[in-house]
Amino acid sequence: MSIRVDIDVMLARRKMAVGELAERIGITPANLAVLKNGRAKAVRFSTLESLCEVLKCQPGDLLVYEPDDEDGKASLELDPAVSRTTNR
Repeated sequence: MSIRVDIDVMLARRKMAVGELAERIGITPANLAVLKNGRAKAVRFSTLESLCEVLKCQPGDLLVYEPDDEDGKASLELDPAVSRTTNR
């Protein structure tokens, strides 16, 4: 997956348990574990907003983009036609 969720880092910085975070943002510990362990396919903005509010952070503190490796599906290279129109 190209987007990693770093909830563990913020939990450690805030010295907060997963169960407490789940309760404070209003989701089940199981759903928070899905998000935390990288198994989620989507995140609601309302959930992201609650995470940021409780953890006192920005979305960029929780979401990290990691390009796929050489054998992966995604590539950072743009189609030349696209890069010509967007790099003016």
